[in-house]
Amino acid sequence: MRPGLCSVTFRALEPARIVALAAAAGLEVIEWGGDVHVPPGDVARAEEVARLTADAGLAVASYGSYFRAGAAESLTAVLDSAAALGADRVRVWAGSTGSAAATPRERAEVVTRLRAAAVEAAARGIGLALEFHSGTLADTAEAALRVLAEVDHPALSSYWQPTVGAPDADALEEYRRLAAYVSAVHVFSWWPRTERHPLRTREALWTRVAAEAAAAERPPRDALLEFVPDDDPAHLAGEAAALRAYLGRPA
Repeated sequence: MRPGLCSVTFRALEPARIVALAAAAGLEVIEWGGDVHVPPGDVARAEEVARLTADAGLAVASYGSYFRAGAAESLTAVLDSAAALGADRVRVWAGSTGSAAATPRERAEVVTRLRAAAVEAAARGIGLALEFHSGTLADTAEAALRVLAEVDHPALSSYWQPTVGAPDADALEEYRRLAAYVSAVHVFSWWPRTERHPLRTREALWTRVAAEAAAAERPPRDALLEFVPDDDPAHLAGEAAALRAYLGRPA
């Protein structure tokens, strides 16, 4: 897996600063967020960010979109920005309702929209990946697997991250259940809820995830730091060193 950074980790910083921090920390890739750094449809901005990334010797891991698979939501502008970035994967969201609360109609709308989105993305050589997150139809491993099966398109994969509040054993089991479909992992250590701690606070979890991913027939391509303690750029170097160690990358 390639060690990387989600740009949303530092929403307040400009892309040039994020690139410099990631390169100095020994990371290899960046997932650029669509909320601040690379807005959907702003192709010129995406091209500039792609240039900054490449000039620093880094690669674009993916485009972190906020496409929610609503019935009338357009994906075209998102794909335009992803293409201009040189991203071959776009993070998308399986609606805006949790799997337990969604009505059959809501579920059908999201699944139908995701399938159409996957077809549109695949036609442009771009894959989609579900955000594994509460408040969506992909809020548990079982729920995400159901969405993947119902969409039934090879362009759709999934991300994974520890469920908020889940003990290490439970989080690892969720990863194992979803592992065959995971194309990237969002890496952070929150405990017991959303309190942000250094990555090594949950070393028992992350060493197991990294080891099992490395041994998989089709391991995730990227391990992306998504949060750091206090959102402070000064902590990135230490977090990146921990991540590289878990992935077997040299110091």
